[in-house]
Order: sequence, then structure tokens, then C-alpha cells
Amino acid sequence: MELADRTAGWVLVEAAAGRIVLRDYLEACLERSAAREPEIKAWVCFDAAAARGAAEAASGRLAGVPLGVKDVFDTADFPTAYGSLLYAGHRPAVDAAAVALARAAGCVLPGKTVTTEFAYFHPGPTANPRNPAHTPGGSSSGSAAAVAAGMVPFALGTQTAGSLIRPAAFCGIVGYKPSFGAVPTYGVKQLGWSLDTVGVFARDVEDVALLAEVISDLALRPPADPGTPRLAVCRTAQWDAADDAAKATLERAAAAARRAAAEVRDVAMPPACAHLLADQHTVMAWEGARALAHERRTARDRLSLPLRDLTDAGAAMSPEAYLQARMRTPKARAAFDALAGEFDAVLTLPAPGEAPKGLAATGDPLFNRIWTLLGVPCLTLPAGTGPSGLPLGVQLVGSFGADARLLAAGAWLERVLTGGDVRE
Repeated sequence: MELADRTAGWVLVEAAAGRIVLRDYLEACLERSAAREPEIKAWVCFDAAAARGAAEAASGRLAGVPLGVKDVFDTADFPTAYGSLLYAGHRPAVDAAAVALARAAGCVLPGKTVTTEFAYFHPGPTANPRNPAHTPGGSSSGSAAAVAAGMVPFALGTQTAGSLIRPAAFCGIVGYKPSFGAVPTYGVKQLGWSLDTVGVFARDVEDVALLAEVISDLALRPPADPGTPRLAVCRTAQWDAADDAAKATLERAAAAARRAAAEVRDVAMPPACAHLLADQHTVMAWEGARALAHERRTARDRLSLPLRDLTDAGAAMSPEAYLQARMRTPKARAAFDALAGEFDAVLTLPAPGEAPKGLAATGDPLFNRIWTLLGVPCLTLPAGTGPSGLPLGVQLVGSFGADARLLAAGAWLERVLTGGDVRE
């Protein structure tokens, strides 16, 4: 395995033992970026010299480890355009909180990764590293692609509908959306203030936890022996929208867990959760129209058509519709938590199938929206490939605040899925 493809956890252990030099790892990642960037286009701005300089001065738990940062996070030393020409050349005065916390732990930024426009649906130029004719997903397109291509071991992204879990599944990496509020969103361009969640991409669960700990201050790293989990399989009301390959991947992952001695039971979503999908649309549209009120007032005709449609619908919505959706959500979360609390994780789908062909769209977040509205932690794991040879994944969901338990279950299932071929 080439050095750029190693995880941060492996690199830090080897460097501490004197078997490798951390600077060599940074150089390997910079070289990989230079080699693959013309095809993948993961970076909206990139400065290898700045990364080298930062690495010389870095200290802390993750000293010298390169980090990708989605271009909706403010950064004091890089432009931050939020995926929009309206903000071309914009220079924030300070780092977003999550960026500042990652830097305090020693992470170095080679640049900023591509985002869709204001973290909604209008895509940037990023292609899927597994097959550049296909989308990497969005809105955290560049962060997912950079990790999958070995340009960085991990990256920051955000999720308002499905922008962490879906691109992780499409690119064949691990994606983690923490419980809502676990990571500060200060300095992140807002789209939906009750939905926006900062999360992490990496190539394994250990690296996800390694970065997530320093930006959340939670104890998240799974134990060496996480124990055999109790898993629920939930196909959700959206099941019929998945293709046969995605459905088969979920069933095989559940069967693999059973063979590995996990307790696995089928469950259905509680009746109180029936409105979640529609309510997530309502909340995102209402809040998006107001979060982007300045952009709509001053430059509406320069927004993409999908974003205009969303925010126009939100602006025309009655306050009662929004408040009803918000009032239903705590009841739905309580009902889901009562169900999920009996298990270590709920196993479900992260996406309808493989990454769609073409770069004009980022895929459907249908299998992510309800979990984002609930604010519960989610983790996606690679779980084989589909008929086109592109990655397929599975998603694990936990009860609110049970992030450490979720990641422990994820670490266990990761070993099961990588220890044997679940594609049969």
C-alpha cells in the first residue's frame, strides 16, 4: 500500500515508533493531490507550500496530518466562497470553530475542498475518484473525493439533508454525522440552523473518531475489542426507492453480522416518525429562505435554479407549517430513541444505489433526510460494489447522543465487512 493511502491512525503510530517520518506522509498526500487533481478536481484552492510551513510549526495530537476542509467553513488564511461566485475572493477574518479546533490539535490545511453552491444541490466540478464519469455526491463533494483519492486521510464536511453520508457511500469511504450540536457550527455558512451538522470523512472508523474527538471533545474512539453489538435492521418507508443492488448489500451485511454472532432483528419506524421526510423538506426550505435572505434580496438572479426554487418555496411557506414540523420532530425523536435505545445501532441504507453517472447532479438524499431532521448520529461504511463496479455502503444510525456506542458498533461491523466478501 502506498503511503498516501494509509490512515492517519496508522501513520501516527508508525511515526511515534520512529518507523516513518510524518513529513514524508504529508509529501505523499501532496504528491497524490498533484497527480489526481486534474481529473478529480477536489480542491477549490490549494497551497502545498502553506501546508509544509504549517507542518513545521504544528504541535498536538494530530501534528502535521493534512486535513481537507469543505469550502463552507470560514478560514482565515484561505478564501471562502461557499461554492458561489457571489463570494469569489471572500476572505473571512477568523477560522470556523471546527477548523480552529482541528488546527489546535495539529492538523494542517493544504487548501479548501469543493462544495456545491451554499451546500445545496448545484454541483461543482468534482468527479468520483472511483470512476470520474460519475458524481462523488454532495454537497461535501470535494471532501469525500479528496479522502477517497488519498489526497488527505480525513476531511470536514457538513450535512443538512444527506451531504456527509451519501458522498461517503458513493466514494467508498467512511462518513460520520454526529448527533446534532455535538460539533460547533460557528463559522459555517448556514443553510438550515436546526439541521446543519459538521461531520467527518475518513477511510476507516478509527480515523473518523480520531478527528471527531478533537472537534467535539467527546470520547469516541472505539475500544480495541468493541464487543458484539445488537443491531436492528430498518428498511424505512423509502425502501422501494432503492435499487436491487443496494437492497442486496444491506441484506448481505445483516447476514454477515448474524454469522459473526451479532444479535440482529428487523424493526419498523415508529408511527410518530411518519411525517419526517416531508417535515425535513419543510424545515430546510423555511430556514434556507431566511439563512440566505441577503443573497435572495441582492442577487436572486445569480442563484442556481434549484436554490431559487427551494428558497422561494420556503419564503412562501406559512409560519404555522414550519412550526408544526418543528413541534413534531421532538416527539418523533423520542419515539425513535426509545426504539434505537434497545440496540447499539440501526442498520439501514445510505443511498438508493451506486453514484449516478454524470456530474450535473449529486444524487438523491432520500435515505438521509429523516435522520438529519431527527439529529441522531449516523455512520456509513463501505460494503462492496454494485453492477457498475462503484461502491455501495450501509448506514448505521444511533439514538441521540449515543455517538460512542454507534462508532463502536461501526468498528465491529467494519471488521466483519472487510474480513470477508459480503458480495458473495
